[in-house]
Amino acid sequence: MQWLGNGFDGVQQWLFETVLQPLMFAMGLASLLENGYEAAGWLLVGLLQLLVIVALIGPMQRLWPVEPLSDRASVRTDILYTLIHRLGLFRLALFFTLDPLVDSLFGALRVAGVSSLQLDGLWPGVTDIPWVSWLLYLVVFDFVDYWIHRGQHQIPWWWCLHSLHHAQRQMTMWSDNRNHLLDDLLRDAILVVVAQLIGVAPGQFIAIVALTQLSESFQHANLRLWFGRWGERLWISPRFHRLHHGIGIGHETIKPIAGGAAQRVLPGGHNFGVLLPWWDMLMGSANFELRYDPTGVRDQIEPGPDGQLRDYGQGFCAQQWRGVLRLLGRA
Repeated sequence: MQWLGNGFDGVQQWLFETVLQPLMFAMGLASLLENGYEAAGWLLVGLLQLLVIVALIGPMQRLWPVEPLSDRASVRTDILYTLIHRLGLFRLALFFTLDPLVDSLFGALRVAGVSSLQLDGLWPGVTDIPWVSWLLYLVVFDFVDYWIHRGQHQIPWWWCLHSLHHAQRQMTMWSDNRNHLLDDLLRDAILVVVAQLIGVAPGQFIAIVALTQLSESFQHANLRLWFGRWGERLWISPRFHRLHHGIGIGHETIKPIAGGAAQRVLPGGHNFGVLLPWWDMLMGSANFELRYDPTGVRDQIEPGPDGQLRDYGQGFCAQQWRGVLRLLGRA
């Protein structure tokens, strides 16, 4: 692990000094060199993720697909989303907007004598061991992510944004970052605040985000794969997460009513976990059926009160705009 860490630091330093630092000087951004160095880390992580996605997950999709690839235009749009997020363009926007606000807020709190909770100091001699503290932070972030995901589905205005992610009828390894930018901003704002509250180190935070993103790319892959009876309960598989995207399963809960009939309950759903299925198991939202259903949102295949199917947009700009219209109640 030390060797890997040193190697990553060396490449990050080279990338910063060779590419980003000269560029920042040329643009008059010398006062932001510290942020530039951090951005070099995010860029390197993104490049490594793309390498794994293409070299490892891609061949698996071709060998064991759930369904044939038919909508290549939609997949190309998902690739654009992935490049925007994994190559740091979205993170760059946060550097100039969200991060300074959060840093100022917590800086003011520290000046006032309010310190953050350092989780790695809870059990001296144990939780301050680097890999132990990293696992502890990973579990905490995943617990927070579970509840963020529940909110994205069960808070109506938030679902107006998040539904774009679920409107993909052709799920692939590129589908994880297919989100409305406002949806991503809300989620990242919560996670950044949590990171400050619990005292996670920047390097650990990057490692947690990198693992989470790579696992999510794998979960969204067009891949007929599950981890077996016990493995499914340890880490989220492509099968587990695909069911969450299933029409009428991932977003709705079917409950019996009087007379033996059934009623769809909205909001509802199953399998909200991001990395660990434990929270779904604890909250009763886990579904471990071995099935691979068509993905999408019900209003894409069943007309609404106006007799029309909902249009989620074709292409990045159209999808972002229609998300805003849904949020305003106009689409």
